[in-house]
Amino acid sequence: MNAGTVVSAAGALAAAAWLTGRLCSMTAWLRPVDHPNERSLHTRPTPRTGGLAIWGGLIIGLAGIALLEWAGLYSRSADWPVRLETGVWIAGMVVLVGLVSFLDDRKSVPAGVRLAIHTLAASGVVAGAGLVVPAVTIPTAGAISLGWLAVPATVLFIVWMANLYNFMDGMDGFAGGMTWLGFGFLAIIAWVGGHALIFLLSLLISMAAAGFLFYNRPPARIFMGDVGSVPIGFLAASLAVLGVHDGVFDLWVPVLIFSPFIVDATVTVLRRILHGQKFWQAHREHYYQRLVLVGWGHRKTMLVEYALMLATGTTAVLYVHVTDATRLAILATWFIAYVALAQGVRKIELKAKSQRVAV
Repeated sequence: MNAGTVVSAAGALAAAAWLTGRLCSMTAWLRPVDHPNERSLHTRPTPRTGGLAIWGGLIIGLAGIALLEWAGLYSRSADWPVRLETGVWIAGMVVLVGLVSFLDDRKSVPAGVRLAIHTLAASGVVAGAGLVVPAVTIPTAGAISLGWLAVPATVLFIVWMANLYNFMDGMDGFAGGMTWLGFGFLAIIAWVGGHALIFLLSLLISMAAAGFLFYNRPPARIFMGDVGSVPIGFLAASLAVLGVHDGVFDLWVPVLIFSPFIVDATVTVLRRILHGQKFWQAHREHYYQRLVLVGWGHRKTMLVEYALMLATGTTAVLYVHVTDATRLAILATWFIAYVALAQGVRKIELKAKSQRVAV
């Protein structure tokens, strides 16, 4: 990492913080308001297009890199020309998803239309950039080829990540924190692995999210909205697939990093499906929502989730450098840990309920 990269990262953070502050006070056209309802956790109307500031920070960071290169203060890595073409494809699809999400923030877009565009964009990453997850590696057992399922499975993974990120954006500082820490850990692994594109994009989006968090931490003055959460989830999945495709890491690495979101959203959706509920409708059944509602509040729940993110991210960094047997042990340990955490949330709810009954 050279000085130019550090300067650009600092620029992304500062720009995102400044833009977020401006969005908190701009006209209603640019900051549609999220009004409290029976399915939300906030208690006052709050602007919900803070994601624009994160993207603005990323753009400023990239512009800084370009300016420093023009001035001869930044040099590209050897793989940059090839990866730049891939980056353009990913960026184009992220913009497409972001535009639809911005419209959805301002004026609700039908779920079917959103899903169709998400699928189209994910297909663009797979077909246009040629990115696909050909196999899933099981430590000590080897790679299991997906065969003809590789393409639809990759598209499904990208679409699901985009939407689950949106599902999990329901608590002050939560999605912003996952973006800050998650992409930060992804940047570390890409830097060690020598992948310039993943490193640079991850670092800049992480720093931009850190700038956004100045105004999004509890009590939040602004939310990132769909224009932030959906394309950020899309970008996370696209960079994950790129890393797998280029041999930087196997799929378990980004899954571990973003597992605080992936596990909560996936388990909650599956549970709602099994109970015959419409999983796409807004609700308050995610584990983080249940902790807030049981009395933990936004700040305590957020800090516990941050600790979980730090633990999974650190484990993901270690995962890259250990033996297959240790990798299998890591995955097994986290599986058991998440089962225990789910049971822990249930016990907290039962205890709170019994205390209310006693009173």
